[in-house]
This record gives sequence, structure tokens and C-alpha cells, in this order.
Amino acid sequence: MDRYEALVEALRIEFPRFRIVRKDQSAFHKAIDIGLRVVTLGRMRTYLDSFQTTIGSTIYVTANWDSIDPDQRYVTLRHEAVHLRQFRTFTLPGMAVLYVLVPLPMGLAWCRAYFEKEAYAESIRAAAEVWGPDYPRRAAFRERVIGQFVGPSYGWMWPFRGHLQRWYDKVLTTAGFY
Repeated sequence: MDRYEALVEALRIEFPRFRIVRKDQSAFHKAIDIGLRVVTLGRMRTYLDSFQTTIGSTIYVTANWDSIDPDQRYVTLRHEAVHLRQFRTFTLPGMAVLYVLVPLPMGLAWCRAYFEKEAYAESIRAAAEVWGPDYPRRAAFRERVIGQFVGPSYGWMWPFRGHLQRWYDKVLTTAGFY
């Protein structure tokens, strides 16, 4: 069993209702895709085919999920597992309100940024575990992570690039990569 399969099995034990479901087969996620296109003025066009999404105890994955390299799926699943635990702590209604609305739905979405910083910190640690400690230090990886916060993918949730750069460096430092 590879590390991805082992993680799936561990998540099934930790979350008895855990499921992985294809996002493109969900009318709800197709509606979210349309909504995101509207609120971002067409800038977020890849929700269905580029982003895995956790709601409650279900991780909704892109249509190509099974063909993605198992190591990449493992890193992504480590990120999504953080969201599973957040949903367990804050409940579905609580996460919906905090993640989407507090304090603002776009631009200054402090709660969304907080939740995503926890999950992306896990992505950084998992990437270092899988591909070595130099991998999360690569400029392209760093920019991809920080870009999620300052770009349209999450509704420009936290536009303070300097703050995010310091956060990223702190993650690397506390994980022992510096």
C-alpha cells in the first residue's frame, strides 16, 4: 500500500462518513462553479477541474483525480484532511458562515485565509516529505501557494503579500526546512 492509500484508509477510520466524490458529477458544485465565475467577474474559471474541495466529511475531487500521480494526491489529501478536521471542529453551518462570509466574502476574508493557511501549511510539510525539503523552498511552489491567497481562486481572500511571505517563511522555519 502506498502512502496515498494508507492515508485514505486512516481518514476512513478517523472520519467514518468520509467519502471521495467526483466534483463534476455534482449539480451543487456545478452551481458553485457558476457562482464563482460571476462573483470573480470571470477570473475563477477552474473550480471544477483544478481544485479539490472539502465540505463536511466529503472531499470533492476533479474528474482526473484517479490519474493524478499518487504522491501528488497524497500531498493534496493531507491539505484536505486539515479541512475535514476543521469541519469536525466548527460544524458544517459554522464553516459555511466563517469560510464564506467572515468578515467579508472577498478581499478581506480573514477566516477563509486562516483556514487555508492551516491547510497550506500542511501542504508545504507534505511536499517536503514527498519531494524533499528543498521542494517547498522553490520559488514556483512558494508563488503557487501565496498566489492562492492573493488571486481570484479564493476570491482574493487575503491581499497582503508581505504578511503571506512572512507566514510562508515561518512555516518553513517551524517545519525545520531553514
